[in-house]
Amino acid sequence: MPASPSSSAQAAREALAVRLAHLRQDAGLTGKELSARCGWHPAKTTRIQKAEVQPTDADIRAWCTACGAVDQAEDLIATARAVDSMYVEWRRSHRTGMRKTQEEFYDLYARTGVTRAYVSNVVPGFFQTPAYATALMEAITDFQGTPDDVPEAVAARVARSRFLYEGAHRFVVLMEECVLRYRIGDAETMAGQLRHLLAVMTLPSVSLGIIPFSARRTMWPLEAFYLHDGTRSVVETLTAVVNVVQPRELADYRRAFGELGKSAVHGEAARDLINSAITSIG
Repeated sequence: MPASPSSSAQAAREALAVRLAHLRQDAGLTGKELSARCGWHPAKTTRIQKAEVQPTDADIRAWCTACGAVDQAEDLIATARAVDSMYVEWRRSHRTGMRKTQEEFYDLYARTGVTRAYVSNVVPGFFQTPAYATALMEAITDFQGTPDDVPEAVAARVARSRFLYEGAHRFVVLMEECVLRYRIGDAETMAGQLRHLLAVMTLPSVSLGIIPFSARRTMWPLEAFYLHDGTRSVVETLTAVVNVVQPRELADYRRAFGELGKSAVHGEAARDLINSAITSIG
């Protein structure tokens, strides 16, 4: 069973906390002595060492100075920033709007050779039509209460589709049948999106499998996740995006993708499911 999607970030926080604790111990300092040198309450030292709070850059510099290990400060700060990027709340990444986040994802896809995507809620961004992306992003912006730059964000998201047509990129997608039935936008928007799926699934760069409602399953439905060359899994939850890089967890996601694929249909059977969903739109 795959681990909790935030566990990679927590494991990394704990590893950073252990490194800081070892610095204190190597310096022969108690928690109270280090706290006094840093000028903060001992409870803060305890929380940092238990990975209950993420130390700031200033905290790490003060800690290293107190331990006589100033030379290690920059490496630890870089580590802390990497940990911070593993679990990022959507409201934080969207604090100035959604465009910047979409551009960052564009850069990730530009570097990825093989993308394996499992979706259980919405069509993946690189398959989305402008109308579908607009309806979805308007709903997200309204829910999160973040700045509205939907037109710019949609343009940045739809730009990812270029990788379907150029370069050596490959996309292997597994989609729950419910994604075909969930109504995002109006009837015209949804029908247009489904017709677009029929078009892109014929591309040589694309393998699209649909998991029917009736499929016998060895793997239960999961949150959407995207495997980038097998070196990173981007997991999308309601409140955050989680970047999984821990090898053990990546192995779990690869295994889950393989199990989910056993329940999927491809080719004509997949097209029949998409056409059925189009017909059902009133």
